[in-house]
Amino acid sequence: MTEELILASASPTRAWLLATAGVEVRVEPAAVDEEAVKQTFRAKGRAAVECALALAEAKAHRVAGRHDRAFVIGADQILACDGLWFDKPSDLGAARAQLKALRGRTHELATAACVVQNETRIWHTVKQPHLLMREFSDLFLDDYLAVEGTAVLGTVGAYRLEGRGVQLFERVEGDHFAILGLPLLELLGFLRKCGQLPS
Repeated sequence: MTEELILASASPTRAWLLATAGVEVRVEPAAVDEEAVKQTFRAKGRAAVECALALAEAKAHRVAGRHDRAFVIGADQILACDGLWFDKPSDLGAARAQLKALRGRTHELATAACVVQNETRIWHTVKQPHLLMREFSDLFLDDYLAVEGTAVLGTVGAYRLEGRGVQLFERVEGDHFAILGLPLLELLGFLRKCGQLPS
């Protein structure tokens, strides 16, 4: 017997990835004070990927506490570049400043996912793709932001690699799905192993 699958995330991309893979999930975002968690991890000198896993687990635990036996998927992603952590930009001006700061540099997308059932973490994985932004011109950046508009505000890097944002890059190394925000292949493998998906 399969249990209910719940995605404890407000990310439309994560929900889309699962839906297009044929996985039926109910979306129930979790309210977690992400900034407080990040500040704690930064103050202790902890790695971005450790913080991403802690946030993913906190979200899953928050939702799992309301649903007996459900498999609750938590996920999080932090962009780190030369010791700095970047959040989703608050407006297009912040997006422009962020992209200029990342231009010509390699950044890491610390991506974590976990599954919690009955308030116990039963699976987790972390990925750390590395992406090198090319030395794009200010003119290209202005055009990019004009075309993409506020869509970039919903992503931690102010870009969508599955769209026009791919033009910002010179090199991408790592799991494609993890870059989009969810280590999908590993998650699907776990769900099959548990009998949640047909093998």
